[in-house]
Amino acid sequence: MQDHPLLGHVVLGYAPVVDRQRAVAATRLTVFPERPDASVDGAQLQALLAWPWQQLEGASKGLALPTGPARTFINVAGEGLLRALLAAAPAPQTAIEVPTFMAADASLAPLLAAHQSAGGTLVLKGAAREALPAAVAGCFAACIDDGGAAPAVAGLPRLRDGVTAPRELDAALAAGAAAALGWPFGDAPVAVPAKSGVAPELQVIMELINRVEREEPVDRLEAVLKNDPTLAFRLLRYINSPGFGLSVEISSFRHALMILGYQRLKRWLALLLASAGKSPNLKPVMHAAVRRGLLMEELVKGSGDSEMRGEIFICGVFSLLDRLLEQPFAALLRSVPVPQRVQQALLEDAGPFAPYVHLVQAIEQASVIDIREGADALMVGMAEVNRALLSALAGAAQLE
Repeated sequence: MQDHPLLGHVVLGYAPVVDRQRAVAATRLTVFPERPDASVDGAQLQALLAWPWQQLEGASKGLALPTGPARTFINVAGEGLLRALLAAAPAPQTAIEVPTFMAADASLAPLLAAHQSAGGTLVLKGAAREALPAAVAGCFAACIDDGGAAPAVAGLPRLRDGVTAPRELDAALAAGAAAALGWPFGDAPVAVPAKSGVAPELQVIMELINRVEREEPVDRLEAVLKNDPTLAFRLLRYINSPGFGLSVEISSFRHALMILGYQRLKRWLALLLASAGKSPNLKPVMHAAVRRGLLMEELVKGSGDSEMRGEIFICGVFSLLDRLLEQPFAALLRSVPVPQRVQQALLEDAGPFAPYVHLVQAIEQASVIDIREGADALMVGMAEVNRALLSALAGAAQLE
């Protein structure tokens, strides 16, 4: 993937596909051509987009569709790219989205039929002005709508597009959608709720982060962790997962501190804090928080500044902590210590880390203009941004 020929020829965004259990069952990758007239090899593009999940190829995880589980949905912004993808051999557990206006184009019908016959999964996107021919309609395994017009093909599993808040997610699933696409973050909290209070397991993690920040002796840290055996298990599971790439198995909290040191240990505690919510509707937010941290860290990987990498990782993970704990950052950061650069980004939307947060948000929204502007502001090329995104998605997949 490091030298993939298409890294600099497309612009990528991503979003989750959230199933009826509110879990992220698949990832939607939105693909824009870097130049409208670019000619792209479909097989190479599929290989690029499948790279983060290649090591998980035997897994059955994915959104259940009539054709089998789909782990990746590819949303292509460009007729040339879409035709190139459809002409390539289907990739396992990959669903290609086809806009209804293109599905109605008679010249595309042979490609759709051939792709579906070869075992590919196709998903129809948007409402149709008129009924599709039966042969074309039969090529699709599901349809995507925005909750407005009736689905283009009746009887297919429906996916609701454009979900931006928990209430929208609830409404879509209550209306019978098999899944929803989008980030149900909702608005940032502006005040501490009347019935505020942090759950006990989160209090333990926050206390550990404070003690690690003060570099207290390991005996005191272990004493805190022993009060929550479940948390201790989760910490060791995180540290020993393939995504962290350690060459030895960590057998205890003391061992973890010896191997990792205080700063790297704080990284894992930040991940735990961002993934400890109990509400089902928080699952997509936790999913995003972990990937934000990994993506922002990937973006500065070449800097050679390990302290900056550690801080920007925490900045990304904590950038959704207000939604996860339902409290504004002004209140949260009084109990969770963060470096000054992180505090500037989260509290003031300022400082050296803020542009990285902006770029990650643009990638999540698949806003091609904002992605390009964000990359320019950081003086990084599109190949570097795409490489960072795909590497972050691959690293996160190994943590699960």
